[in-house]
Amino acid sequence: MAVNNSVNNINTPKSAVTWRKTNKLVKIMNDSFYDLPCPINLNAWWSFGSMLGLCLVIQLLSGLLLSIHYTAHESMAFDSVVHIMRNVEKGWMLRNMHANGSSMFFICIYAHIGRGLYYGSYLDKTVWFFGVHLFLLTMAEAFLGYTLPWGQMSYWGATVITNMLSVIPAVGDGMLRYVWGGWTVCNATLKRFYTLHFLLPFVMVAFVFLHLFFLHEKGSNNPLGIESDTMCIPFHPFYTVKDLFGYVCFGFFFMYLVCVDPELLGNHLNYWPANSMKTPIHVQPEWYFMFAYAILRSIPHKAGGVYIMFLSIAVLYLIPSLHSGKYRSLCFYPLNQLVFWVLVSSLITLTWIGARPVREPYIILGQCFSVIYFSSLLLNPLSLWVWDKLVEYPERYVSRPVDLKWFKVLTAFKLLMFFRLKNTALKWASKQSRL
Repeated sequence: MAVNNSVNNINTPKSAVTWRKTNKLVKIMNDSFYDLPCPINLNAWWSFGSMLGLCLVIQLLSGLLLSIHYTAHESMAFDSVVHIMRNVEKGWMLRNMHANGSSMFFICIYAHIGRGLYYGSYLDKTVWFFGVHLFLLTMAEAFLGYTLPWGQMSYWGATVITNMLSVIPAVGDGMLRYVWGGWTVCNATLKRFYTLHFLLPFVMVAFVFLHLFFLHEKGSNNPLGIESDTMCIPFHPFYTVKDLFGYVCFGFFFMYLVCVDPELLGNHLNYWPANSMKTPIHVQPEWYFMFAYAILRSIPHKAGGVYIMFLSIAVLYLIPSLHSGKYRSLCFYPLNQLVFWVLVSSLITLTWIGARPVREPYIILGQCFSVIYFSSLLLNPLSLWVWDKLVEYPERYVSRPVDLKWFKVLTAFKLLMFFRLKNTALKWASKQSRL
């Protein structure tokens, strides 16, 4: 997106502008954050992208400080976490920030993905694909970190999740033994997970830069989904103020979790040391994986459940190919807005079902809402096509422009055309246009 003259801040001293635009390193930051041309009509949902950057910084810093005191050994891992909470200066805050930071990370990432689905941001395919890669890396990073405290739920959660590798034909069992480093989840598993948990954030940072690079190359989408090259404003100060307000709201909720109710989104069973001889009654992952877990347990067949669970996440790669509408944003598609909120409702309900015991009526409810989840994704392109066909009006036969107030007129016209009453439909349309 080209930077027009309106983007330049005319109140900035000429020397400052020259320095920002001539220094090679500063120019990159300037073009990416300060003078970045942004559509004039971005709303609050666009602030979740910058909140994700804040979450990443919090997780990197708190994780680095926690790693100083953590011991990756099956006989000392749990005690080292207790030591951090009780003996390290402000260790309880560091640990609560890191544990609840992952929950805040997923709240922001789900809102970010939802905004992309609603406003059609996925049509920038390169940006979308890198974003989906980041989502999968974040899920892997969160799973690895969940095992490190080596509590009851950490141990058995790692056992259940890694056992999914066994459904891969021919090589599944070998891969499972390689990941475990033995015949079961053990000390070798913990060391490997800790190493990967430490290394993956650097990969994530690289993907974040690629995601932002391709985003800034074409420019941000906007709520209307239209070209906005001639209606851009600089990122600073207009959107820095909005993002700072988002940070304040984020900080209030985040500090409530850290200081007031740190176990609101956690599991109390993780305060029991790992015991391979005692299986918890209900093994469950963290809340941000509950929807996938509910889909997994809804399928009676083990391999089928694992494949469907991964499909529920990998379907994000197919979203750009499923778009069949003439317009980008769902603000022009009332039917699809309904389908979108059905999708969101099904995800929330599946999250709730995943936290319930594996018995009736939760089993049948999980199956029903799994069907609703996939059906809403498949109905989206169909409803886009139906609405585009519905609002097509024969303007070549009438001179009056058409808007949504003519919905009844359009519906009646389509019904007449459906019953092959073409002449009657055209005469009626011409008559209505003169009213």
